[in-house]
Amino acid sequence: MERSIVTGKRVLEKGFSLLELMISMFILIILLSIAVPTYQRSVQHAQETVLKGNIWQIQRAIDQYTTDKGKLPKSLDDLVDAKYLHERPVDPTLETTEWEEIKGPDPNSTEGEEGLIDVRSTNPGEDSDGKPYKEYGSPSH
Repeated sequence: MERSIVTGKRVLEKGFSLLELMISMFILIILLSIAVPTYQRSVQHAQETVLKGNIWQIQRAIDQYTTDKGKLPKSLDDLVDAKYLHERPVDPTLETTEWEEIKGPDPNSTEGEEGLIDVRSTNPGEDSDGKPYKEYGSPSH
């Protein structure tokens, strides 16, 4: 509600001056310029943590499948079909379930077959430490 004070012949309006509004907006812009990058960094860090966890879970499922079946899975879908994974994990940096599947020789095969030995993110970018997402994962796989 707007109030007016009548003094003599002049009416004084109570409210904010343009200068006060400009100063308030300037302070708000400064606070946002600090908060937004911090928020973006925390979101990126969370995505990187989830990506590492998802790759670890896939590698663990590959190991369990290999131990149980005596052979490497042919693809990530084999792990899902055999219920070693509930569903294809999501790459949170791209919000997709597509992974680069790394194939290699199956040491348990007498016929020299290949199987899934690892997965990598298809994101061509780098993490907050400058490490390419494609290098995430265990070097033992």
